[in-house]
Amino acid sequence: MNPKERIARRVAKEFKPGNIVNLGIGLPTLVANYVPKDMNIFFHGENGVLGIGSEVPEELSNPDLTNAGGKFIETVPGAMTFDTVFSFALIRGGHLDYTVLGGLQVDEEGHLANWMVPGKLIPGMGGAMDLVTGAKKVIVAMTHTAKGRPKIVKKCNLPLTSSRRIDLIVTEYAVIKPTDEGLVLQEIAPDITLEELKEITEADLIIPEDLKTMEV
Repeated sequence: MNPKERIARRVAKEFKPGNIVNLGIGLPTLVANYVPKDMNIFFHGENGVLGIGSEVPEELSNPDLTNAGGKFIETVPGAMTFDTVFSFALIRGGHLDYTVLGGLQVDEEGHLANWMVPGKLIPGMGGAMDLVTGAKKVIVAMTHTAKGRPKIVKKCNLPLTSSRRIDLIVTEYAVIKPTDEGLVLQEIAPDITLEELKEITEADLIIPEDLKTMEV
């Protein structure tokens, strides 16, 4: 199982039947592939879809139906499409139960940086700032490192997406909850030791006595 699939599968376990869940561009769009259809989760794409199903191959696709990342999708019964104004009204109005976003960095205070790298071409900030501010809960789904460098850091040195603290970090090696006291390690993957995890995590981790093994 590759790291992105593992992350997406673990994130999919967070939802409850009937939730409205936004999936950001990139890795988060994979989450829809691993949620049982009978859970009746309504996945939202800020491009104007509510009721996103699994990705489909191009030969079976409707060219007018894509997720936020431009991948062809199927929709679930009861799905609807709408314009950007209505889509962002859902976000800013606090109607999303969760948003799942990728991340460049998350720091010890639970701040997310995910929308730009200084000096690189930026097509736009997308809906990230609105989503982190407006969703009831924010999950960051990202690989634990990038080119060998930790992405969970003491202090973000990239521009922050929001001053709000996110609710959960899911990587291929850990599930971590930001709290007032710091980053609490809730689950650790079975194929890494605690010492190895600390070596690839710049931020300090709070290790609870009831640390669980991550389901992969």
